[in-house]
Amino acid sequence: MQTEQISTDLLNIENYLVRAESGKRFINYVIDLILFYIIAVGIGVVLALISPSTIEGLSDSDGFGLIDRIITLILYALYMSVIESVFKGKSLGKIITKTRAVNLDGSRISTSTAFARGFSRAVPFCVFSAFGSPCNPWQDKWTNTMVIDEKKSIFN
Repeated sequence: MQTEQISTDLLNIENYLVRAESGKRFINYVIDLILFYIIAVGIGVVLALISPSTIEGLSDSDGFGLIDRIITLILYALYMSVIESVFKGKSLGKIITKTRAVNLDGSRISTSTAFARGFSRAVPFCVFSAFGSPCNPWQDKWTNTMVIDEKKSIFN
């Protein structure tokens, strides 16, 4: 009888959201970061083939290490923004782990929210904010979103 009541209650709930665990979030991050670097290296190789002097000019400049890191952070933020925007809160990591970024009410994130999430990731040490229970990193807090486990959640 109690099981029937719980089932009926769940059917009456519009959204039942379960946050993705830290482990899944970490796997998402690693997969997405690897894909980003594969794409970046691919673009670098194509650029080197088309215009070798451009690559030589970049590697010869003094202090390029810091500039390189800043540019990489911004490009990663842009990459994640576009991916989450186009795929409605999903990235390759999220597709594999069956998770999704949604608004706190369970609705799909907008393009502007995807870009806010992406550029929140450019804040130094943001990745470390994901370790905790519950997993609520800065890009979630600052944009009023969460990453849910699709297998355990009910959402529209």
